[in-house]
Amino acid sequence: MTKRFIYIISFAMLLSVVTGGCRKKLADLYYDPDQTVQPSIEKFFTEMLNNNRVRPSYWNIRTFVVMHTGIYTQSIGYLNTTTAYQQNAGYTQDRWNDFFRPGIAANGNSGIMAHYRLIESLYESITDDQRKANAEVFLMAANVVMLDQASQIVDLWGDIPFSEAGSVNTSGSIVMPKFDNAVEVYDAILEGLKNAALYFSTTQLPTAAHALFSKQDILLNGQFDKWQRYANSIRLRLLMRLSFVNEEKVKTEVLNIINNPSLYPLIDGASNYTPVTTDVLLQPLTTYAEDLHNALSEVFNYSAPDHLLNKVMKPSNDPRIPVCFDKYGRTEGDQFIPNADYNGLPVSANAEQQQVNLGRYAILDSATFLFNSKLPGIVITSSEVNFLKAEAWERWGGGDARAAYETAVRQSVSFYYYLNSLSTTLRTPLAQPAANVVDTFLQSDQMKYAGTINERLAKIWVQKWVHFGFLQSVQSWAEYRRTKYPVLQFYPSTLPGYEWPPSRLVYPSSETSYNTNYATVKDKDVRTGKIFWDVK
Repeated sequence: MTKRFIYIISFAMLLSVVTGGCRKKLADLYYDPDQTVQPSIEKFFTEMLNNNRVRPSYWNIRTFVVMHTGIYTQSIGYLNTTTAYQQNAGYTQDRWNDFFRPGIAANGNSGIMAHYRLIESLYESITDDQRKANAEVFLMAANVVMLDQASQIVDLWGDIPFSEAGSVNTSGSIVMPKFDNAVEVYDAILEGLKNAALYFSTTQLPTAAHALFSKQDILLNGQFDKWQRYANSIRLRLLMRLSFVNEEKVKTEVLNIINNPSLYPLIDGASNYTPVTTDVLLQPLTTYAEDLHNALSEVFNYSAPDHLLNKVMKPSNDPRIPVCFDKYGRTEGDQFIPNADYNGLPVSANAEQQQVNLGRYAILDSATFLFNSKLPGIVITSSEVNFLKAEAWERWGGGDARAAYETAVRQSVSFYYYLNSLSTTLRTPLAQPAANVVDTFLQSDQMKYAGTINERLAKIWVQKWVHFGFLQSVQSWAEYRRTKYPVLQFYPSTLPGYEWPPSRLVYPSSETSYNTNYATVKDKDVRTGKIFWDVK
């Protein structure tokens, strides 16, 4: 396997030179040939969905995940350099820009807020009642996407420009947007998601209008039921994130959602779970031919993480190991020596010790992750939703927490084998493990749903962290800070002020230098500050 890995590295580097970008495929969806100077709502909607911060693009993985959230969650292997925990100001500025502004960087990200404000403005300008009714579906779907992404910006930074952000696209005036309190932003997001879910549960469109929405909807193919489930599921995620802040209020709302599936359907795979049709996944465009091998190898992030593999997965004989990792090996002289077992890169060693011994440790699976051009962007999965349900029922009663936990784990196993099945260039995809294999896994001492309430909750939280992996490290970092699980040990850096990972990102220079409203949040702008839901 490792000889193949080395060969494919060379081949893939050649391939990357001759493969082009994927955005040309969007031309017929984004540009209206009959309205070359007046873009339409549906075109902006498609461009808004085409988000390489959702998809596992080179730029997002290389500059944000492996340098920030992947390290803070230990969902990625990394070297314990002195700057490991230091935020890269340029790359986090890019992440900020890619939410608020379109086309700032050369990485093709969509500027969620800017596009949403354009859609709002165009919608308000429509005077014909029928046209406006037909266009509302684009506004509501765009709102769900914007709110989902805005919650992630809050989770990374805290207070953010929100209510006045992007106002140049609605008012025509350049306004330095105020920083809205993170609590108020979350409240607005939750209310907006609730209203959007209600809209999609009742709306009906003329056939032609629905067909247009389906054509432009590259995320959910115009399925109203799935948009409703998506909105409800993000709302559930965010309510649970608040559950240690305002527990009684959250308890009432969450139990109302998860105990009334006919009113509040979720992305949970309750009837029949198939990742590609059940989960909310942003598929790569058909012309996309790149992969993550460069993003994960340029600064040695392909090694298997210590805690994930050595402390969690190996002790339980986790059936996901073969599709998550390769054993790898090392070359001595002219002889390749394969590793006998899967072992993660020790987090307790210094960078020099780690680097000279990289070949002795497992790496991320080459078929599933390194050379898989078909990896989708993960918006939300059934496994996550069922872990949320398990936590809620464990803490507050009203449902079968054990069944939800076991369902979530089974779905996670299925999900990672699905990702592996998407890559067919390196080897034949591995077959899904038999049901009895997963049954045995769930009954192992490490996995069995038993013990005190705190022990059971810990199992839910740790397994959700496993499921998130590095592909959803933004969600993983939020949940790690909220729950304090898993219990991770970090190697202390010798760089003063950056000895340990941060608990939030500091604001980019675009805000500190140019937004006059920065003064209202300046005192909070420290890397040791906490997001309001981080109280445990």
